[in-house]
Amino acid sequence: MFENLTERLSNTLRSITGQARLTDDNIKDTLREVRMALLEADVALPVVKDFIEAVRQRAVGQEVSKSLSPGQMFVKIVNDELVQVMGNAAEPLNLSTQPPAVVLMAGLQGAGKTTSVGKLARMLKEQQKKKVMVVSADVYRPAAIKQLETLAGEVGAEFFPSSVDQKPVDIVNAATQEAKLRFVDVLLVDTAGRLAIDEEMMAEIKVLHAAISPIETLFVVDAMTGQDAANTAKAFNDALPLTGVILTKADADSRGGAALSVRHITGKPIKFLGMGEKTEALDPFHPDRIASRILGMGDVLSLIEQAEQKLDKAKAEKLARKIQKGKRFDLEDLRDQLQQMQNMGGIGDMLDKLPGMGNMAQMAQAQVDNKMFTRMEAIINSMTPQERRNPDILNGSRKRRITQGSGTEIQDLNRLLKQHKQMAKMMKKMKSKGGMANMMRGMGGMMPGGGGRFPGM
Repeated sequence: MFENLTERLSNTLRSITGQARLTDDNIKDTLREVRMALLEADVALPVVKDFIEAVRQRAVGQEVSKSLSPGQMFVKIVNDELVQVMGNAAEPLNLSTQPPAVVLMAGLQGAGKTTSVGKLARMLKEQQKKKVMVVSADVYRPAAIKQLETLAGEVGAEFFPSSVDQKPVDIVNAATQEAKLRFVDVLLVDTAGRLAIDEEMMAEIKVLHAAISPIETLFVVDAMTGQDAANTAKAFNDALPLTGVILTKADADSRGGAALSVRHITGKPIKFLGMGEKTEALDPFHPDRIASRILGMGDVLSLIEQAEQKLDKAKAEKLARKIQKGKRFDLEDLRDQLQQMQNMGGIGDMLDKLPGMGNMAQMAQAQVDNKMFTRMEAIINSMTPQERRNPDILNGSRKRRITQGSGTEIQDLNRLLKQHKQMAKMMKKMKSKGGMANMMRGMGGMMPGGGGRFPGM
């Protein structure tokens, strides 16, 4: 997300960062470029106008003229205003009510409401240890009820059954009673969507809202719709007392206009970003971290949180102990590392969160074949335990058996073995004097611009 905007703004602001003095001329040129970058990112025009005016007023004020490095101060102002536009601070779900806390999900058809219910149920269950029940009030789409039942089973949430011959209000009232009997903490209600906003839909969801008085009413919107996302959110906000927004398919939107427009137009905070199809792909929305990423400054805090949640600490510690004892880094260890990297979203996603790595992240995304890790894992899985622990024994006949078993080519296997050797050398450097510094120097040969490429490029 934000790749195009990040590239444009990084190039634009680089020219002003080194300026010892800001003048009307260089501010005017830079602001014109910033304005064009925001419009190309599909940010709503009123948002762009207010943003540029706010930056201009602060840039010609006292805080820049008194600064030791006016150029850098200007970049800080742009960062602060981006944070302001998106809502200053992260706003978590408000669940402080007598259980069950009812959360109503609203939005157009195809926005990702049902999937978001599953993702939210998983997040509440795993991270906040809540007992969660889900119910579908979508009586127009039988597949939606079945889909929610499947998701509930996948994430370990309780499912309240419903059918197309029931009234949505009756379904939700019955679910609320059942949730009380089962001592459920949070009841997530999936509602019917339409292909467009219509009076019948709005009237139905108003009645539903009045019947259950949810503590949170979340509007689910597709980030790919750009400015339309903000306009649709406004229409729903006029009909319902929304408390927040979930922006879905954010990983597929390279512009990011919706994220920058929704808060300004609706006055309601974005609470979560849907970053993929998997049930764990829901991230809390942190305006300050998103602004930092847009300006190419990275998002280390999110990377650390992601690592804490998704990395297998036991495997990491086991590998560290093994390397410290001078034992060999084998193909089973490599397979574990590949799985950990995939859990973290891949190379591109990890680099995207590191300061100054914006362009490198884009290069990685463009050049690394996403199926490469799956192929590498399949090759390793086709080996015997002895072969994984000692790849030196792999002769021609063994290689043929492995590639036939994994559906790959001999050159894929040879490439994997070469990359394994490079990583094994790095792990040796970790143990030797200078540890991490030596390892990073070794990685330089595998990085773009460092005399080499990422594995598989």
